[in-house]
Amino acid sequence: MLLCLAGAGLSLWAVTRTWSVELAARGSLPPVRHARAGADLLPWVSALALVGLAGGGAVLATRGRLRRLLGGLLTLVGLAVAAGGGYGLTAAVGGGVGRQWPALVLVGGLFAAAGGVFTALRGDGWPAMGARYERSARPADTGRPAVERGTRDAWEALDRGEDPTVS
Repeated sequence: MLLCLAGAGLSLWAVTRTWSVELAARGSLPPVRHARAGADLLPWVSALALVGLAGGGAVLATRGRLRRLLGGLLTLVGLAVAAGGGYGLTAAVGGGVGRQWPALVLVGGLFAAAGGVFTALRGDGWPAMGARYERSARPADTGRPAVERGTRDAWEALDRGEDPTVS
């Protein structure tokens, strides 16, 4: 999970840096400098990096087969981000091109993909969120108000949409 988050975060940060600077001549005036970030050149890379960040956080909330499936999805997302970084390294975008930012996107995508592979292979055995975060389906005690039965019962009554102050 940490590999996914770190890789997607690194890619998202690196894609917002300036990848290309073009100078446009204006006759006798000084040339105009036009900086283009990686997100301007490849807007889908930042979107996929955000998906990788969300998926890395979703690993905590899932378990079993769903977590393994999420790991496979994170692998594909990481490889797509890495492909965007590789394209940024090899493409002729024109102007002065900084190669360090596409390289960091490539590395971040590979980190995210490695985290996805690791999650897909071993994630079903990892601990999941506790049962206290899940909604219980037990019926309410109708003898007395939930606030008199305890704090937990009052919160569970609120979860069910009931007023905990009335029986």
